[in-house]
Amino acid sequence: MCIQGDDNLQSMLVGTVMRKIKSRSWKKQRYFKLQEDCTTIWYKSKKAVSVSDVEAIREGHQSEVLLSIADEFPADRCFTLVFRGRRGNLDLVAESVEEAQSWIRGMKKLIENLENMGEREKLDQWIGDLFKKADKNKDGRMNFKEVRDLLKMMNVDMNDSFLFSQMADKSQSGTLEDDEFVLFYKMLTQREDLLKVFQDYSADGQKLSQSDLEDFLKEEQLEEDDFQQKAKQLIEHYEPSDTAKLLNAMTFDGFLMYLGSSEGSIFNPRRRGVFQDMSQPLCHYFISSSHNTYLMEDQLRGQSSVEGYIRALNRGCRCVEVDCWDGANGEPIVYHGHTFTSKILFKDVVSAVGKYAFKVSEYPVILSIENHCSIEQQRVMAQHLNHILGDKLLKTTLDGKVGLPSPEDLKGKILLKAKKIGGLEESFNGMVEDSLTGEASDEDEVAEIDKDNLHRDSIRLSHLLPQKTKQHLSKELSDCVVYCKSVHFSSFKHSRIHSKFYEVTSFTESKARKHLRDAAAEFVHHNSRQLTRVYPSGFRTDSSNFNPQEMWNAGCQIVALNFQTAGEGMDMNDGLFSQNGHCGYVLKPVFMREAAKRFDPEMPQNQDGYQPVILTIQVISGQQLPKVNIKEDSIVDPLVRVEIHGVPIDQAKQETRYIENNGFNPVWYDTLRFTVHTPELAMVRFVVEDYDKTSKNDFVGQYTLPLSCMQQGYRHIHLLSKDGTTIPPSSLFVHIRITKLDKPSSLS
Repeated sequence: MCIQGDDNLQSMLVGTVMRKIKSRSWKKQRYFKLQEDCTTIWYKSKKAVSVSDVEAIREGHQSEVLLSIADEFPADRCFTLVFRGRRGNLDLVAESVEEAQSWIRGMKKLIENLENMGEREKLDQWIGDLFKKADKNKDGRMNFKEVRDLLKMMNVDMNDSFLFSQMADKSQSGTLEDDEFVLFYKMLTQREDLLKVFQDYSADGQKLSQSDLEDFLKEEQLEEDDFQQKAKQLIEHYEPSDTAKLLNAMTFDGFLMYLGSSEGSIFNPRRRGVFQDMSQPLCHYFISSSHNTYLMEDQLRGQSSVEGYIRALNRGCRCVEVDCWDGANGEPIVYHGHTFTSKILFKDVVSAVGKYAFKVSEYPVILSIENHCSIEQQRVMAQHLNHILGDKLLKTTLDGKVGLPSPEDLKGKILLKAKKIGGLEESFNGMVEDSLTGEASDEDEVAEIDKDNLHRDSIRLSHLLPQKTKQHLSKELSDCVVYCKSVHFSSFKHSRIHSKFYEVTSFTESKARKHLRDAAAEFVHHNSRQLTRVYPSGFRTDSSNFNPQEMWNAGCQIVALNFQTAGEGMDMNDGLFSQNGHCGYVLKPVFMREAAKRFDPEMPQNQDGYQPVILTIQVISGQQLPKVNIKEDSIVDPLVRVEIHGVPIDQAKQETRYIENNGFNPVWYDTLRFTVHTPELAMVRFVVEDYDKTSKNDFVGQYTLPLSCMQQGYRHIHLLSKDGTTIPPSSLFVHIRITKLDKPSSLS
């Protein structure tokens, strides 16, 4: 609902002609108008922008598209709408500075309003949006056919005669008006599963007294806080009835609101903020890391963009990759070498990193440089780094620090990882063979691919293959480097921390797997003292991802993924780094941090303090699952798969039954049990799919989190899309129990 008296919003309701910019040559005028519900903006033949899809507003020339027309349109008339997920931005130019500011301020107000909405308000808005969408003739009421079509949109398959009997048509008009539709919706969304839990703990079946609520928190939710104080807080915060509040009681509506909130979710709110010790050496943390950060698509023809860096940093990524090559006019460029990916300027990348590095997290950012530039352009790189980043760029190690510094030591600092004069590589006369460095560039790895067998988009990779050449280093660029490649032997005995700068061992995923197979415990030990980076194979020309869990099992800190590619790999990454303030650093378990420990992910039973657990998950019900098939008559047949990702012995998957033709309120009451031998490393992924007996199941939604961040008891899981964005009000309702296993020796 609009805020009354807001001049900016009133101006947006009237509408404005602005230029939509796609490139320097594509600039079209469009009429943009905020709709009366203040949730949608229409333009050109009723194309729509949903306010809830807009993540942020950027003012001025803050996109490559707007930078390209900077000489034509001044910055104070330009702005960018940034959408959630992987959807492209919308770049706009207003006719005047006043109109631009009106839209910028108005959009910020609308986004703020949405962020401040409670769960009940969000649900009410969702219901209202459904009503408007189903009211095809816009007469403010819905006839029988419109109601039936709406139910299909909502994933409900209902017999016509039963539907007619259930319509809350109080006026006997054969239609549902606004308030009647709300009653009808409430009838559809009655939560018998929650009502049963409520009545089990209610002394009178009508309300939960404070004592009843305390029992529920203690016996079911296993809350660790003061139960009396916690019950009081929940009643005060979630109970909508003032009468119930006066009685220190919670009605069913309040109970529903509590369990639908963040406090009632499966993710422990106490682990949302920064709660870990941030003063330990950098090698003691998993670090959210991106591979080929500049790419928006695949590695052969995809677009390169500074937007890749902005999006990664805004997702909490703390290590980004920059592939640098000689460009025209003496300016270094960034792109995937020897391919047809587009090119961007190195200085634009550095500017974007400098601006967005610390918007989400104050902890250090590592620039992983893949340097292919000449001495002359390396000097230009150094000039840009120094000029643009200034004091943010860390050039020397911290005086007086023994070993690696901590994230706390390096707050607000950008660290350069690259080859360095005086590094161990130099002792091998510049170009060191991969068997010694443990690292090859992507281009070097592609050179090893069978030239006669690989084709992609009708391009023969053999035409693109580089020749390895000796790399000469510029002193100016070398002076900016504080992390460099280390010489690595398979025994890990030669890895060490240099006295003047820090070393990073780097592997492709295939080489890291080989070390895991050959010497897993030694690999973990190595990573207790030194940083290791693992990156995707050069064979992944589609920018797909490996599952990062196997690398985390070895304690590898910088597990670099293609952030632009949705799927299981990024679900895992987002899940691990959703804790600890989303700061991009997660403290490794103690048995991976102490050099004296010898943790072997292949034999977790041998570790000190080994304590497996039984994870029991009862999948109870689902709520308003999204449609996945564009066919109007298609209703999902949902099933839930629970995946455990961890050390090899813990890898497991189990599924519920599928529920036929009900994505609106499916009920399972199916119980899944897992034995987890190393709970400190385990990730739990909930996947909802649309069952299909003749073809592959369609993805509906997912949610991934560390086992250590799970709350026990009755909890809601708020599902995410394939892009990792929320899809309200879709959720699962589950019951969680985590119990210690009494006889671990019997499982060895």
